[in-house]
Amino acid sequence: MANTSQSLRRAALLVSAVAVLGLTTACGDGSGTVSSPQTQSGTAAPAGGDPSADGSGTAVSSSSGSDTATGSNSASTPSGSSTSASSGSGVTSGSRCHTSELKATVGGNDPGAGQENFPIVLTNASGRTCTVRGYPGAAFVNASGTQLGPDPVRETGSTATTVTLKPGQSAWAGLTFSNPEISGAKTATPTTLVVTPPDEKDPLKVKWTAGAVPVSGNSSSVRLTVFSAGTGA
Repeated sequence: MANTSQSLRRAALLVSAVAVLGLTTACGDGSGTVSSPQTQSGTAAPAGGDPSADGSGTAVSSSSGSDTATGSNSASTPSGSSTSASSGSGVTSGSRCHTSELKATVGGNDPGAGQENFPIVLTNASGRTCTVRGYPGAAFVNASGTQLGPDPVRETGSTATTVTLKPGQSAWAGLTFSNPEISGAKTATPTTLVVTPPDEKDPLKVKWTAGAVPVSGNSSSVRLTVFSAGTGA
């Protein structure tokens, strides 16, 4: 009987050990050892918080670009990843443009059909080639830095393309709103347009000299389009 009891205990211990080993393997990497939490690569959400894969929330297409920049379909290349060899500056040539590498300006108004239309222009001020893709973030603020009006909305019909900028080249996104004198919207006059490049967190500030903008009431929405090659002029 003693030998039988010892055999049963050994069998029970063996079953327990097998169960623990199975649990460890299921929680690990398949090699029988527990793996540490994996950190996924990627970039910050684009301005506006759109979590879509390309940072635009819209369909992806290709563009032939222009004399000042080129556009291409890079859906298979995640934003922020390498598309060419290293430039030797510590930042991969062909990866997205960072805020510190860009200069922001606002082009002249091109009004039409009761709309005010301004190009937000980002120029590559760095010494390497980089890309922009999707929508900018934008906000009107007063002299004390207080935002005037709600966040702009994104034009849902816009199609995102990856715009490649060599040093000195530019891309533009449209900023448009209804003329307040026609729409009757309440207005305020900002001192600054704060612009956040796609997939970046740090903004750029541009002096706003185009007068009052709608901040509430009928037809007060300010709308943004995705970036295209060129300056919008």
